[in-house]
Amino acid sequence: MADLNEYSRPNMKHSEIWRRFYIGSSTPDLPAFGKTPDPNHNPFIFDQQDLEQADTENSLGRISTCNSSLRNQVNISASCQSERSNNKKNLAAILYGPRDLRLEYRQMPTIKGHQVLLNVEVCGICGTDVRIYEDGRLGPFTLKDPMVIGHEASGTVMEVGKCVTNLKPGDKVAIEPQVPCRMCRMCKTGNYHMCPNLYFCAAPPNDGNLCQYFTHDADFCHKVPCHLDQEVATLMEPLAVAVHACKKGRITSGDDVLILGSGAIGLATMLAAKAYGASSVFVLDIDDYKLRKAIDLGADCVINTKNLDEEETVRKICQLVGHAPNKTIECCGLEAAIRIGILATKPCGTVVMVGLGADNQCLPVMNSVYKEINIIGSMRYANDYETAIDMVSRGKVDIKPIITHRFKLEDACDAFEFASKKEEQIKVLIHVNPDWIPDESAKC
Repeated sequence: MADLNEYSRPNMKHSEIWRRFYIGSSTPDLPAFGKTPDPNHNPFIFDQQDLEQADTENSLGRISTCNSSLRNQVNISASCQSERSNNKKNLAAILYGPRDLRLEYRQMPTIKGHQVLLNVEVCGICGTDVRIYEDGRLGPFTLKDPMVIGHEASGTVMEVGKCVTNLKPGDKVAIEPQVPCRMCRMCKTGNYHMCPNLYFCAAPPNDGNLCQYFTHDADFCHKVPCHLDQEVATLMEPLAVAVHACKKGRITSGDDVLILGSGAIGLATMLAAKAYGASSVFVLDIDDYKLRKAIDLGADCVINTKNLDEEETVRKICQLVGHAPNKTIECCGLEAAIRIGILATKPCGTVVMVGLGADNQCLPVMNSVYKEINIIGSMRYANDYETAIDMVSRGKVDIKPIITHRFKLEDACDAFEFASKKEEQIKVLIHVNPDWIPDESAKC
């Protein structure tokens, strides 16, 4: 069982660094940012003069003065970049419209000073990717122009920009698929996932990372220990979602946690809750295949609610658990699930809403008032990747069993069509590296 506060301490890595950089130093003038992010998601654009004038004592290590010693450490010649552009092709999965996914070659990306060039190894298919694939939209994001799809990815560093000091060629990284402006109030308080100018991969119109080569800001590429493979590195994205939800719900030792939904996010949340020390974790779903997977991964109790009404479900939870759970994490976004979460949670308990569902839903609000239920939203992640990597690298969480199917990049269209069927599957991965040799025991 995890230490009570082992994963409870807030990770203020980005907010602390940004606070020191922007408040504790005299910074160069930065370009203004509007509502539409830079298509190349390069929120920092320094010229050489700006970099040389920056206060090296307080500035970020990742965005430091590019002095001669740093240039000697990281030597990226123009001829090398030219050779790369001439000899390599960048195959990408591009979404043109609902169910219109095409494989096309795009130009090799070029890196800027604070970025790294990545050879993408593995990319997972998320439920939100499937919804964009099926409908061409997700919430306020509507596909208007062709877009590279995908946001759950890992890769190997090929080249580093001249201002990058935290990574080197050959490093294995999990890609955090968001880049904030770093200047707004949300960013400076550590809530960079709420940045109004956030660039998020594959949130239209922003390109994603289901492609062979991809550039990304170095401080949002998290180095993964050597003993973890690229598939596990890719799964740090859904695990970071789960970690963030557990932090929002303050999951700790002694909690009885109800998980609503046993897809990839639900199962990852179950594993994270266990790592945070929850005494028992119970999972609800209407899919027997997913519930069996939940049992395999350590769920204390599972309930199939397909043929149960609301009252019967709440009653059965109390019968099987022995009492009402004090923490509930909703991971599917369905109105019926959220209602059960509110009704089943004990007085003064907490309901964390993770799933993305309809904008307007009919919920038993007064029940939450009478019972003083705390209803909390949880959106993506912020400062959670390092915790997720730590959980897995130390053996607190075994996330790999949620993988059920694997495809190659050349079969990406088939992979998305398969993922949209939602039958006997949890996490579908696409191996981008053409040298990938499938495991004989894996489904392909």
